[in-house]
Amino acid sequence: MIARFEELDWQPTPMGDLTLRRRHEAAAGQEIYEVKLGDEYLMSSLFTVAEEALAELGLAAARGDDLTVLVGGLGLGYTAVAALRDERVSALTVIDRLDAVIGWHERRLLPVSAELVDDPRTSLVCDDFFAVMRSDPAAGAPGWAAILLDVDHSPRHQLDPTHADLYRAPGLRALDRHLSPGGVFALWSDDPPDAEFMAELAEVFDDCAAHVVDFDNPVTGGTSSNTVYVARSRRGR
Repeated sequence: MIARFEELDWQPTPMGDLTLRRRHEAAAGQEIYEVKLGDEYLMSSLFTVAEEALAELGLAAARGDDLTVLVGGLGLGYTAVAALRDERVSALTVIDRLDAVIGWHERRLLPVSAELVDDPRTSLVCDDFFAVMRSDPAAGAPGWAAILLDVDHSPRHQLDPTHADLYRAPGLRALDRHLSPGGVFALWSDDPPDAEFMAELAEVFDDCAAHVVDFDNPVTGGTSSNTVYVARSRRGR
């Protein structure tokens, strides 16, 4: 069977042409949504297990109730919606650099869009997550209980080379300033656990772990894996 593609949106961006498309995936027997940036495939609704695990593992490590959560990277929305399903989350802010991606959800173009944007706890912000992390927190800001990041392919493979500094100890220290005492940082990666990145992470945070998330791949008929890193701020221990 030949896959039928429907282009739902196309927009030029400073990072390349951004495309949202829907197609029938014969191997899975379902309609799937895909995002491309230039010639790179960014994400697919066929593979969301690890994106949801990013929220689940990150929030499982978060302490207390009344959690404020920051998600870096909106994409198809699965990480954000998984976070909202945790009843302890009182406020969720999602930062995405591309206004077009926010617009997709505001127009209800994706399967979880309505669940995301209709939840009163949700705020969608068009900004550069990495620039926000480099900046000083607002005076008196209590910090986030959890920061969940899913933008780059991995700490070694960034969509934009300007992101690279965040994955080294100085950049991680800058990010840590935006967490509440004992707050959690969690990161999705398409690569296997990276010992070098774990060393950088452990230089700044406590309780560092790399979780391998396996999921069925209906295209290959086998199993694929992603990694979710979870770490805790040393402040407040």
